[in-house]
Amino acid sequence: MIADDIDTLDPQELRERLRKADAQVAFQKAVIDKLTHENAILKRLKFAAKSEAYNAEQKSLLEETLDTDLAAVAAEIEALQGTRPPAERQQAKREKLPANLPRREIHHEPENTTCGCGAPLQRIGEDV
Repeated sequence: MIADDIDTLDPQELRERLRKADAQVAFQKAVIDKLTHENAILKRLKFAAKSEAYNAEQKSLLEETLDTDLAAVAAEIEALQGTRPPAERQQAKREKLPANLPRREIHHEPENTTCGCGAPLQRIGEDV
């Protein structure tokens, strides 16, 4: 649609064009959803548990077919979604606590230091 063309249309024609555009967007979304689902199924077939045994010839044929199908579906999805630059994910970085914060160690000691068999309990990690 050209902007000059939109300015000359009456409200009924604008509504009709909007309905067509909405239908086209819904159709493209359905196609993208279908291809995404198909892509997931193909990936599941390719990367699923290897409990089923194939001979070498069957396996190579299956992998070739899956690779070409995955590439075709991925290309269709990219074509329908348009070319968007991938968003860079920033790694969350936790800073060290400031040195001026007060620090204190709290040790929770048990009430009884004898085992049920009568032997004394030993501290773990404090071998001397």
